[in-house]
Amino acid sequence: MIVARPTTTTTSTTTTATTATAVAAVSRIPSTIVGNNNKTLSTTNKVYKSPFWFGGAASCLATFVSHPFDLTKVRLQTLRVENKTFWSEFKLLSPTRMVKTMWTISRTEGIPALYNGLSASLLRQGTYSTIRFGLYDYFKWKVAGDQKPTLQQLLFCSTMAGVLGGASGNPSDVVNVRMQNDGQLPPNQRRNYKNVIDGIIRICREEGPKALCRGLGSSTYRAVLITVSQMTSYDMFKDGLIHRFEFNDDLMTHFTASLLAGLVATTICSPLDVVKTRIMSAHTHDNRRPLRIMMHMVKGEGVGSLFRGWMPAFVRLGPHTIVTFIVLEKMKEWHTNYKSYQEERITH
Repeated sequence: MIVARPTTTTTSTTTTATTATAVAAVSRIPSTIVGNNNKTLSTTNKVYKSPFWFGGAASCLATFVSHPFDLTKVRLQTLRVENKTFWSEFKLLSPTRMVKTMWTISRTEGIPALYNGLSASLLRQGTYSTIRFGLYDYFKWKVAGDQKPTLQQLLFCSTMAGVLGGASGNPSDVVNVRMQNDGQLPPNQRRNYKNVIDGIIRICREEGPKALCRGLGSSTYRAVLITVSQMTSYDMFKDGLIHRFEFNDDLMTHFTASLLAGLVATTICSPLDVVKTRIMSAHTHDNRRPLRIMMHMVKGEGVGSLFRGWMPAFVRLGPHTIVTFIVLEKMKEWHTNYKSYQEERITH
């Protein structure tokens, strides 16, 4: 840590004491509760609880960047391949196939088609991610307070937040997957939802409200996995970068930690993500459990089918994770500075 040199001899003792207090305060701050820069950390030693909606707002902003890749991932995951071989499945994971799929969509359906289902995706992030991030931070405060949470505590918090977030976001996720997949269906099988509200109303009217819970099991399992692998790994990577590799708590650290967290989350969640997409996009529901669907896919399409769309999934989740955590850290920094300013005004 770089400590500013005192300008006068009479203030050196005071400056040293202030710096020591700030360092002690930093050691008590959980890694993602506050994303302050060095200036902020040196002027306040108090941790402020962030508003519940910060995570959802950051995720909604990130959705505008990641949605075209999410749509491409869905198209690849629902693609039926004839004469399946290991090599044919491997080619579906390549960046070239992802770019070709995006080019085909924009050429045949128009560039706006890359944002089909955006309204449903925003609603999903507004519910699913708000609850995930909000409850994750809330649970961390409950179990650890202003102390640094342990790995076991982080795993518990992320698991509980994932269960509740996955269940709440399932209805909008069903509409989102269907709107994204509509373009590659035959014209007589397309649903042609106008927006997420129209999709929810039509599903309830044509298939019954129960259809909005289709894929709830795999969606919740995936939400747990992605919350654990994304949020817990981000906390761990960020903590390791700062304390082991002596990184500063700044933009580069947030970028590196979120990129690594996105890589971990994509790989862990890919099999359940493929199963969830297959269930939600199907016209009929055969009540098969996710594990049985996985076994059927491995037997009929090979192990590679469980990781189909991995590249667009990473290209989608990587930027989405990076933008989400960078925006979230900045919002927390602004919130901390604002709260500190308010307290200073009251004090003086």
